[in-house]
Amino acid sequence: METALFFICIILVASILQTSTGFGFSIMATPFLLMIFLPKEAIQINLILSLVISLSLIWKIKADIEFTLLKRFIVGSIVGVPFGILIFISINMNAFKMGVSILLLMLTLLLICNFKVKPSQSKDFIVGGISGLLTTSIGMPGPPLLLYFTGVGTEKEKLRATTLAFYLFIYLISLITQIIITGTSKTILESSLYAIPIVFIGLFIGQIVFKWINQRIFRLFTYILLSCTGFYLLLESLNFL
Repeated sequence: METALFFICIILVASILQTSTGFGFSIMATPFLLMIFLPKEAIQINLILSLVISLSLIWKIKADIEFTLLKRFIVGSIVGVPFGILIFISINMNAFKMGVSILLLMLTLLLICNFKVKPSQSKDFIVGGISGLLTTSIGMPGPPLLLYFTGVGTEKEKLRATTLAFYLFIYLISLITQIIITGTSKTILESSLYAIPIVFIGLFIGQIVFKWINQRIFRLFTYILLSCTGFYLLLESLNFL
């Protein structure tokens, strides 16, 4: 009963964050789902529910999508996805998480210190590639996109819409790749099905929250989520969690 309640809380809070910011679900949900499920289960549940969220929201916000940037992210991610699978099935995951966490914390500190990034086509492709790699390896495509968008000072509407549109592609490709390479299970399918009603409650609340979040609060949320994700991955890689 306690595990089920914990699962419901994770999905509800993560869905609200995803809807109101465009990037909160995988960053919030994956670390906590790993406390309940095996890595493959946690990642696939995250992919399925994130795909449901993106499908539900995309038609409402399509006018804010920056399609040129979206195409570059998609092309880059196609290269990153297979490398993520290789990491998932072969590399020491603790060492990989430690590297990601340290890099994430360093970059977040730079953003807090008002470090700016000059956008370019090559950087767009690289960010998409890293995001694709992280999606299939640890189920977290959000951090590289979030860091990049924040560094270039993207408006919150454009950030949310473009990110969700990219998720629609990368989550579908990553889920198919995961299932083909590692298979799926009854636990994954049942847990995802039970969580969908909670996701829609979170979508409703998140839409309300988005209307009153200004750019300053949005940026603060960004720093908090990135820092928490970085510290969590670091502690988990050191076996403190």
